[in-house]
Amino acid sequence: MTIAWHVTISPSWFDPSSAPPQITPFGMLYAIHDALVRPYPGQKMGPSLAESWQESPDGKTYEFKLRPGLTFHNGDPVTTEDVKFSFERYKGAGAKILHDAVDRVEIVDARVVRFHLKAPWPDFMTFYGTTATAAGLVVPKNYLTQVGEENFRKKPVGAGPYKFVGSKPGVEVELEAFPAYWRRVPAVKTVIMKSVPEATARAVMLKTGEADIAYVLDGPEAEDIQRDSRFKVVSSKHASIFWIEMTEQWDAASPWHDKRLRQAVNLALDRKRINEAACLGFCPPAGVIVPRVMDFALQVDPPPYDPSKAKKLLAEAGYPKGIDGGEFAAIPGFPTVADSVVNDLNAAGIRVRQRPMERAAFYAAWREKKLRGLFMTAVGNSGNAASRVESFIQSKGAYAYGGYPDIDELFQRQASERDVKRREALLHEIQKLTIERAMFAPVMDLRVLIGIGPRIAKHTITDVWMSPFASNEDIELKP
Repeated sequence: MTIAWHVTISPSWFDPSSAPPQITPFGMLYAIHDALVRPYPGQKMGPSLAESWQESPDGKTYEFKLRPGLTFHNGDPVTTEDVKFSFERYKGAGAKILHDAVDRVEIVDARVVRFHLKAPWPDFMTFYGTTATAAGLVVPKNYLTQVGEENFRKKPVGAGPYKFVGSKPGVEVELEAFPAYWRRVPAVKTVIMKSVPEATARAVMLKTGEADIAYVLDGPEAEDIQRDSRFKVVSSKHASIFWIEMTEQWDAASPWHDKRLRQAVNLALDRKRINEAACLGFCPPAGVIVPRVMDFALQVDPPPYDPSKAKKLLAEAGYPKGIDGGEFAAIPGFPTVADSVVNDLNAAGIRVRQRPMERAAFYAAWREKKLRGLFMTAVGNSGNAASRVESFIQSKGAYAYGGYPDIDELFQRQASERDVKRREALLHEIQKLTIERAMFAPVMDLRVLIGIGPRIAKHTITDVWMSPFASNEDIELKP
């Protein structure tokens, strides 16, 4: 089976320790690796390498018990030593909050491991047991120590449903079913993941039979494929959302410090039309950067489309002839969304020039705060409103360009609040403040359009909670 990916598959995605706050790497990570606890069909947060876990009454201790007889792809047993090692070397999204919260990891025996928290933290399992982070994925300590970090990324070993066979960097990855996987032996023996960044090329590969599944079809291509009864187009149900970052709003010398300009960006976007053009109407226009399907998300209408008012706000702010917004980077892989947003901004007098970027370069520049001015991103990892606030809204977030003391204080309060209703109120207040201050310009919740070819009997797209990817070990081909 061949799957056409919308991005260049990065070797960094073979190693869970450096996973960014994105859903995309999990399409690869959950094929090669497995976690103590993770979402899979029928389970929002199910026992995986761990057969069970329990939280202490005071909320300060979490104990996990490994399944008996687990092995990595190289035959090494999966032990609690590997669990401790994997957590301690984790440095991806959420590393700071996890490592700050966990006092120590205690190895009780070869199958039982205990996490001791410094204080009760209701979101420990959200950050550890879902795609909010990759901290719960377990790698083999002995193998990784022997070969080193760089060689591990060249030839990863995991405990997931598929073994790594080989790769052509930037072109394709070959995987083979792991017969000792605890859930089941995958039905499809060999899976080829191909990097095909051009949306039209993915659609062509699907139609010619070169690909069996094509991820992230653009609106026009998806519409074309829908007309052919041999194929299906499935929309995802994951927690992804597009928004525009306005990185200079905390700089008093920048025009973007003026809230009226940020409000103008929000009013310039014709979200309904963008949805119809890029997403065939499947992507609901957004009013806040926390996807509506997440727990504690504020359910709010998007800003109205009002380019005349946007121009008026620009004039009031001292830009009657509009403003030069400079280069505008947009997350690669979504050309119709990017073109539509750029056209809307330009039409309202916010003049921007689209800057083409590779996906890996975009993520690196975002993480290193090198994307300036306005840019559009999208994020699809799961978790809840708190995990989104942690990474993107509070001032210490790994991807935040700034923040506000009152939002930081609300975030700290909700983190230790064990009463669900009071916690929800605090998280709703944070989201309201982002709207009042026009911190971001939300665009729309993303429902990825995925093309399914005629050889697929069971595609498993939408079977994994808040994931746009298939459950790899459950896919079935027609005889």
